[in-house]
Amino acid sequence: MKTKITIDPITRLEGHGKIDIIIGDDGKVENVYWQVTELRGFERFCIGRPAEEMTRIAPNICGVCPSAHHMAATKALDQVFGLEPTLTAKLIRQLEYNAFIIEDHYIHFFFLAAPDFILGPDANPSERNILGLIAELGKDIGKQVIEVRRRNRDIIRLIFSKAPHPEGGLPGGVPRGITEDERKWIKDTTDFSLTFAKAALKLFKDKVLSNKTYRDLILSETYRLKTHYMGMVDEHKGVQFYDGKIRVVDPDGHEYAYFEPSEYLTYISEHVEPWTYVKFTHLRPKGWNGLDETNLSSIYSVGPLARLNVAESIPTPLAQEAFLEMFEFLGEKPSHQILANHWARLISALMAAEMNQMIATNPYLTSKDIRNMNMRLRREGVGCVEAPRGTLFHHYQTDDQGMLTMVNLVVATQHNAAPICLAIKKAAIEFIRGDQVKEGLLNRVEMAFRAYDPCLACATHSFPGSITPTIHIRDKQGSLIKTLKTGMA
Repeated sequence: MKTKITIDPITRLEGHGKIDIIIGDDGKVENVYWQVTELRGFERFCIGRPAEEMTRIAPNICGVCPSAHHMAATKALDQVFGLEPTLTAKLIRQLEYNAFIIEDHYIHFFFLAAPDFILGPDANPSERNILGLIAELGKDIGKQVIEVRRRNRDIIRLIFSKAPHPEGGLPGGVPRGITEDERKWIKDTTDFSLTFAKAALKLFKDKVLSNKTYRDLILSETYRLKTHYMGMVDEHKGVQFYDGKIRVVDPDGHEYAYFEPSEYLTYISEHVEPWTYVKFTHLRPKGWNGLDETNLSSIYSVGPLARLNVAESIPTPLAQEAFLEMFEFLGEKPSHQILANHWARLISALMAAEMNQMIATNPYLTSKDIRNMNMRLRREGVGCVEAPRGTLFHHYQTDDQGMLTMVNLVVATQHNAAPICLAIKKAAIEFIRGDQVKEGLLNRVEMAFRAYDPCLACATHSFPGSITPTIHIRDKQGSLIKTLKTGMA
């Protein structure tokens, strides 16, 4: 008789999901389903609205990566209205975006992922969290994590009014400039961010890489998944966050595609499965070949490790050193060790800190030339950024009045949906035997998806109609009175 183990809700991620592990008669894992159980539907209810509203709507898709959606929306509107931002506007946008990369990567590493390594995957769940982490590492580390995030969110707040859900992105520019007085505290923040970034990498080496158990875990076959990789690069094929071309490499590191973001539909397609609300993106020329880990598969990964896998270098000196050190340790490039995403995440934060330190001293940062107003409605635009979780596309079309007629969002967790399914299945096969399993083993399954830092809220676009929403009605004491599902009286 088959047995089903359900992990619901899965924890320490953005959004809601669950994992079903199907165990066969022999006690071995037969299959695993990673399900996204919520539907947001932003692509549909934006239709008919003025295009310029997207920079206010898109940041509300998600509470974790609002700046990425805001920036992708702003860049899409640049094209819709036929505007090239001024040099100063680009500098200010990149300053804000790098600040976002920094604060976002640290919320994932310290709040969501690090407890598995600093406290251990078998630690009591009530302690395996940020409070347990601070208790283990000391209050000073906790204060620095809070401080580096607060300071960088202040930069976001200064430029786009709000840190949780920034708004005001204008096609062709930015809503405000930077004064010389503001440059001073921005410079202080970039210095602090760089110091912290170096300390965070040292902490990772001291606490994770120096521990044989964790080192073996990172290099293990269980957490190894061969896919294609996709990320944004500059003209020298170095890592980029704000602007550039998209590069795809195959599992052996050979370049498979190198294209402008506006050409994404030539290379990317979306596949719908009836058991989840997330769409599975894949390489269109190869077609959908199912959840299969082979060199012929059309599956690719995005995110911190993927962006380093596709790049030939990093354009800042300290991050470049860390880039070379990481691949030397891993012993291959591209690396397929998914837990190395955490290391790559810290390297990306270091690169963002270095870039902002350079921007903070750029003389054009405080220029008053902050917006190009020579609008010419082109009715279509594709905005693309390298979000913390991977490459993000916003594609809009409008009528001749600038009202939206089509919105397509292709987000990082869609790109990673298939790799996540395969990764948790490998982990479940390795760690689960029979229907009696310890919490720590289930947490090791969760560690497989946590490496990708999935953001489920912004990835829920598909509505095949096969998942039945369930409503639980409880009394004020919390006791269940009735359960309702679609179609029930």
